[in-house]
Amino acid sequence: MPLDSVCISALVHELNSCAVDMRVDRIQQPERDTIVLAVRKQGAAGKLLICVGTGDARIHFTTSALENPQQPPMFCMLLRKHLTGARITGVSQRAMERMADIVFDTTDQLGDRCEKHIIVELMGRYSNIILTDGEGLIIDCLRRVDATMSEKRQILPGLIYRLPPPQDKINLFSVQDPDLEMLAANSSDMPADRWLLSVFSGVSPLICRELAFRACGETDMPMSEIRSRGMLPSLESEIADLRRRYRNGSLEPYMLADSDGRPTDFSCMPVMQYGSMFTCEKAASFSDMLDEFFARRSMMQHMKQRSAALMKTVKNARDRTSRKLVLQKTELDNTRDRERLREFGDIITANIHRMDRAMTVLVADDFYSPDGGKCEIKLDPRKTPQQNAAKYYKDYTKARNAEKILTEQITAGETELAYLNSVVDEIERAESESDLADIRRELTESGYVREERGKLRQKPRASQPMRFVSDSGFEIWAGRNNAQNDQLTFRNSRRSDIWLHTQKIHGSHVVISAEGREVDDTTIAQAAAVAAWYSQGRDSKNVPVDVTEVRYVKKPSGAKPGMVIYTDQKTVTADPDGKLVERLKRD
Repeated sequence: MPLDSVCISALVHELNSCAVDMRVDRIQQPERDTIVLAVRKQGAAGKLLICVGTGDARIHFTTSALENPQQPPMFCMLLRKHLTGARITGVSQRAMERMADIVFDTTDQLGDRCEKHIIVELMGRYSNIILTDGEGLIIDCLRRVDATMSEKRQILPGLIYRLPPPQDKINLFSVQDPDLEMLAANSSDMPADRWLLSVFSGVSPLICRELAFRACGETDMPMSEIRSRGMLPSLESEIADLRRRYRNGSLEPYMLADSDGRPTDFSCMPVMQYGSMFTCEKAASFSDMLDEFFARRSMMQHMKQRSAALMKTVKNARDRTSRKLVLQKTELDNTRDRERLREFGDIITANIHRMDRAMTVLVADDFYSPDGGKCEIKLDPRKTPQQNAAKYYKDYTKARNAEKILTEQITAGETELAYLNSVVDEIERAESESDLADIRRELTESGYVREERGKLRQKPRASQPMRFVSDSGFEIWAGRNNAQNDQLTFRNSRRSDIWLHTQKIHGSHVVISAEGREVDDTTIAQAAAVAAWYSQGRDSKNVPVDVTEVRYVKKPSGAKPGMVIYTDQKTVTADPDGKLVERLKRD
């Protein structure tokens, strides 16, 4: 999802309108590939973030608080020397390249006014931040590129800055209206989106797919079919509309999100190709969109990394329990024919008078068979007939006792497996460090995670369930994890409150605080949507949700955290709705 030239042009236009005349107060480098300029002017202040990391290269204003290292890096010190107090006079994009040129009016060491530039190249793994003087002489850069790294273009202090070598493509925004008929003459069966990407520079794969979809209803229709069906004029019209938006400066920021509200991509035009699979929402500005997009993505990646060890521990315990259950069920199946063992013992006892010690097989009348036929019974020649009979009786007794023990063990194992599956679901839905801390504490108390040695024991802060308010004014509460589920249901709720839980799948306990009032259907429907959202059925539709009063919810003795039984329920269906949940949620 790198910024393409079109999106950068709109971003530069926005930055040029709000950053000009701002002065640099502070310069910080919180990470190896990130620079933050604290800038201000009369009546306005902000932080301009410049990041050239692989996969997240961008430039925009940010509201995020970034932690700085105790010792600033050398490049940060250099920027402070040259740009502290400098005034931004303009932001531009050169030759429709994926780059932004920030121009500063400052003074040199002698106090004379001069011009400096920060050139931000946003080119994937080749991204860079370059400081030059007004003549284009490179003062320094974040990533130095010498001849051993690139024969075509070096970026080193003392060299004149040169633009990246042009691509062997047509610049869609600097030429007259392209003749698609001529350009597509030899396109054969290449899909439209790939053809656009291979012919024109400045547009990303997402934009190419969107242009093809709007023109043809498909993203990968072959160009030969587009020509034969007379759709080239439609494709030309879509390209002309994009060019018009670019030239008029009317490109707008849009962010794509999945059904869980997680950001997946962004664009400078509405994206229709995904239909209802993703939502496409317009942002207030490009800076707001990029700030939110990368902040949320960074948070998700951070949570995934932080929860990886905990998730591995729980999944290992779950897989171990699952394998153990398979073995126990196989062993239980082997006890089903134990009555035949007792019958063999009876038949041997009835035929002892005609048996010898060295016999290996006894062929005798099977008086348990309804047909009255004969049966063959294997014998151990090392044992006497009486010992062989005793062995079959002993195996029968052992199998009978095993059935009882294995049935109990399987029931306990299935309960444990259900609990571990619920914990996996909780970890996947964890939204903060405190959520993970609660889950880890729960697993430590349950014996699945060892307590960290050498760590001072502190009284844990009591975390609270999530709070929502329905459109009718009723408070709705939802547990974040199994421990909170127990607390919510059995400590914080009244017996007359309404309790909800997804049917037969793991999820949060949800409670409507009735406070002696009759709960309306709208509140129950909204609470059911909350229960469906915070469950394993989040990606489904028409999720069944059981509804009952708290008085009918019981916790069996010795049950795992969050495990309950309930009666007197009615079942409603609800669609997990992230937007509704976010609207009802209260901090």
